[in-house]
Amino acid sequence: MFAAIGRFTARRRIWVYVAAFLFVILGGLWGSGAGGILGGGAGLDNPNGESAEANRLLAGTLGRHVADVVVIYDSPDMTVDDPRFRQSVEQTVAKLPKETYAWLETFWTTDSADFVSKDRHKTYVTIQLPGAVEEEQVVVYRQVRELLDAPGLTERFGGLTAVGVEFNEISNRDLARAELLSFPLLLILLLLVFRSVVAALLPLTIAVLVAVGSLGVLRVVGGIVDLSTAAINVVVILGLGLATDYALLIVNRFREELAAGRDVEDAVVRSTATAGRTVVVSGITVAVTLGGLVVFPSRFLTSLAYAGVSVVLFAVISALTVLPALLRTVGTRIDALRIPLPWGRNRQEMGSRWYRTAHAVMRRPVAVTVTIGALLLALGAPLLSAVWTRPAEWALPATADSVMVTRQLAAEFSHDPTKVISTVVRMPGPADTPEAKAALEDFATRLGQVEGIDRAAVTGTEGDLARITLGYSLSPYGQEIRDVVHKIRDLPPPPGATALFANRPAAIVDMLEMFAQGLPWMMLIVALVTFVVLFLAFGSVILPIKTVLMNLLSLSAAFGAMVLIFQDGFLAGPLNFEAPGFLDANMPLMIAAIAFGLAMDYEVFMLARMREHYVQTGDTVESVAVGVQHTARIVTAAALLLGVVVGAFVITNVTVLKMIGVGVVVALVVDATVVRGLLVPATMRLLGRWAWWSPGPLARWWSRHGLPEEGGPTPVVPREAPNPIVRA
Repeated sequence: MFAAIGRFTARRRIWVYVAAFLFVILGGLWGSGAGGILGGGAGLDNPNGESAEANRLLAGTLGRHVADVVVIYDSPDMTVDDPRFRQSVEQTVAKLPKETYAWLETFWTTDSADFVSKDRHKTYVTIQLPGAVEEEQVVVYRQVRELLDAPGLTERFGGLTAVGVEFNEISNRDLARAELLSFPLLLILLLLVFRSVVAALLPLTIAVLVAVGSLGVLRVVGGIVDLSTAAINVVVILGLGLATDYALLIVNRFREELAAGRDVEDAVVRSTATAGRTVVVSGITVAVTLGGLVVFPSRFLTSLAYAGVSVVLFAVISALTVLPALLRTVGTRIDALRIPLPWGRNRQEMGSRWYRTAHAVMRRPVAVTVTIGALLLALGAPLLSAVWTRPAEWALPATADSVMVTRQLAAEFSHDPTKVISTVVRMPGPADTPEAKAALEDFATRLGQVEGIDRAAVTGTEGDLARITLGYSLSPYGQEIRDVVHKIRDLPPPPGATALFANRPAAIVDMLEMFAQGLPWMMLIVALVTFVVLFLAFGSVILPIKTVLMNLLSLSAAFGAMVLIFQDGFLAGPLNFEAPGFLDANMPLMIAAIAFGLAMDYEVFMLARMREHYVQTGDTVESVAVGVQHTARIVTAAALLLGVVVGAFVITNVTVLKMIGVGVVVALVVDATVVRGLLVPATMRLLGRWAWWSPGPLARWWSRHGLPEEGGPTPVVPREAPNPIVRA
């Protein structure tokens, strides 16, 4: 099948070019509007959690009664007692249209000392925005933000909605800067890796097709379901990474086939039949890994799933259609416009070094396997002490408005109006009867007695619903406040009533429970599909298990490094951030999906080459060494190229983006060097011929229905191999 695809695209390349050109033009025009339909806000919360249900109830006539935005007004000369200060604030808030807020409170409307700083040079205004969901509140906030500029005063914006908007704005700015830095570096590295201008341009062509196609898909999907703006960033990262990976593999194989004496068309066909098949197998596993994120109902993670799967889909299609057509056109000019490098002549020697290293490792497979396995587990040990939360102002630079507002509220005011837990109580009857009021007051008293709760009061009733507002002073992101949430949820409500809790601490607890419930399902889906795809490709039931275990070792090392760096503060100075003492719980899932998928990418590259040699010779040791020799350089180069793209995130000012950069780079480095160069040869030597083993019935099924390598003679596995698999 893959040989036929290669032959068709090579012979019909003009039509392929026309289709690709029309696709880029029309798809670019259509996909360019993708950003405009992606939802605002972070989309991190669990929409099926208790806090989400509580918010839906509170969004009705009862009201949420929580400050979505806090605006601190400051004057170095005037105090809040100065009539000019009061006039400036009151005239400013009076400009807000009534429909843009549910309620608005100032020092002068409440006469509360909570609204005034200790030096009386600052005051804050609290605003609750209309809308039941974050996306609606973001739209309104962006409309009113400019109207809140008070003449003669300095204003800063805080609160959960303001944090989310500022987070997105700084992230987008930083990502644009990172891409401007990484793209020239990527071009330079492509030239160094391919050593010719012509060959280096091929991955960029595929990357353009991938980006255009993926944005088109995102616009279609975004018109049906809510997607996060984070989806665009995934398109950039994965599009460049996969385009580079797949182009590297196929172009390298094409060069080998030309060097072996094949004519151009045969080299294209053979490359598509072998490397193209590997691309499809890899693409399926990467897509399923990323698609597994749909088990989590948060908009952020489902957006990553849609974006990731669309990127993989177009990367595979482009690599199987446009790239063979380009190779047929370029032909023997693939090495034209060569870049003279002093080490270019040593390419064969580099392959020989990998070959010798593989043999050296396979002479001591037990020692290498035990040592590297123990080392990777030790690197992953800090993960056991991780404290997870959601991203907020703690991930932003110290100069950000929301960070300064949070610090000023803590240091200069007696009360932070954003530190509120809302309780909605559904009574068995009307909530405004004397008996119901007494029961609610008793419940509020018991809630207020929980350690960590500073104040509790019944703040509203409507029908059979009542709202109890709880105040706290702990950090809303740490473990202590989550323990408080568990305690108040364990308290029995009034007889016959039910109580639900909302706002940041409760939402974080629900988010973490969502991860705990969904993670086993995601792991099961990924493991099963990985098993099926690798079995279809290689006819072995052992290799999929080994592959998953080694990928998990790579990820554990990356996550351990993240805990040491971002939670504990190791390297905080060089990386220019303040360690908050906890980690964004979304990032490991994103990093795991990307890194696991790319590790599968590299594993399939290597195993395909080993398998190809093994079915020809039946020599396990030599097949492993040859597979490492032919693919280690490609895997290392692919990891380096993607590492440059993702590693540029380290220069951003947003801590969670730094986490992505560090986490993915560490995972890539560990996987492309330690795992692929050392652990894979060692474990393959330990397994020997059993690496390719399957039970008799499965082996016979695979010989009829599997996806073996195409494009060459049909070798037979020697008889001494257990359950030999013979091509049909």
